[in-house]
Amino acid sequence: MPATAQETLTGAPASAGGSLLGGYLTMLRIREFELAAIEGHSQKHVLGTLHPYIGQEAIATGMCAHLRRNDLLLSTHRGHGHCIAKGAPVGPMMSELFGRENGLCGGKGGSMHVADFDAGMLGANGVVGANIVLAAGAAHEIKRRRDDRVVVCFFGDGAMNRGPFLEGLNWARVFDLPAIFVCEDNRHSASTRTSTMTGGDGAGARARSIGLMTIEVDGNSLPDMLAAGEEAVSIARAGEGPVFVHARTFRLTGHTATDAAAWRDSEEVEERWSADPLPATRELLLSVGCDEDALAAEENRVRDEVQAAYDQALAAPYPRASRAFEDVQDVGDPRNGAF
Repeated sequence: MPATAQETLTGAPASAGGSLLGGYLTMLRIREFELAAIEGHSQKHVLGTLHPYIGQEAIATGMCAHLRRNDLLLSTHRGHGHCIAKGAPVGPMMSELFGRENGLCGGKGGSMHVADFDAGMLGANGVVGANIVLAAGAAHEIKRRRDDRVVVCFFGDGAMNRGPFLEGLNWARVFDLPAIFVCEDNRHSASTRTSTMTGGDGAGARARSIGLMTIEVDGNSLPDMLAAGEEAVSIARAGEGPVFVHARTFRLTGHTATDAAAWRDSEEVEERWSADPLPATRELLLSVGCDEDALAAEENRVRDEVQAAYDQALAAPYPRASRAFEDVQDVGDPRNGAF
C-alpha cells in the first residue's frame, strides 16, 4: 500500500532514495548541477540553449525515487533534473553539456538530447510533447513482453495543447499500458502564461476525460511528491493501466539560462522564491530531528561532487573528428534499393 506523506517524513518508502533525506540530497544535487551548468553557459563552455530546472526539483525526485534502474524514463528540453533523479552520473552529464568526448552521449547530444540507456533514461527531447507518444510506444512494448517495468514521461503544461498529448494518453488508456505521465505544471509555456491559451480546467481534467487515473499534487512538496510517486508506480506496475500525475509547481528562473524573465510579475516571482522547495525541505528535515552538522556535511559532499564534475568536464577533450559519423544509422544508398 502506498505510503502517506507523513509516513514518508519518518522513514523510507519503497526505495532507499525514497527517504526525505535522500530526496533532499537528490534535489540539492540537481540544483547545484543546474547552477554549475548556468555558470558554464555564461563562460561559453556550454553552447546552445540551456533550460534550467530550478524550482521543480521535487517532482523528478519524488517520482524517480520509486523507479527501478531498468524502468524507463522520457524527458523534455528541461531534462537535467530528470536524468539525475533517475541515476545518471553527474560527471558524464556535465561533460555532455560541455560537448566533451567523455560525455554520456560522447559530447554529441548536449543539453536537450542527453540520454543514459544504462539508467533507463531514453533521452531528453527538444520537441514539446513528442516524448509522450514515444512513452506510449515504449510502454506498449513492455506490455507485449509481459514484464513489470514501467515508463515515466515528464512534460510541461504547454504540451497539453499539442496533438501528441491526446494521441499518447489515448493510446495508453485504450491498451492499459504501464505508463505514468507527469505534467510539470509551472504555469508558463516559454514566456506565455498557459492559462491564457488553454481552454477548460487544465491538464488533470483532460487526462480524466480520456479515462486516466489522475493524481493532483503539490509539486513543490517533496513528501507529497514521494507519496504520489509511490502510488502512481504501484498502480502502473500492477498492470492497472496508465496514471496521470498533475504536479503544480513554478519555474524560478527564466525559460532559458539567458532569459532574465522580465516579462514575469516581480511580486509573484518573489513570493515563489520564498516558497523554494529546497530550503523548505531542509527546514522540514531539521524539524523531524535531522542533525544540522551531519546535514551540512552531506550538503558539502554533494557540492564537491558537482564541482568535481565541472572541473573534469572542463579538462576533458572534445570528440575526435574521426568520430563524427559514429552512432549514425546507415541504411544504405536509396538509389541502390536499400529501402
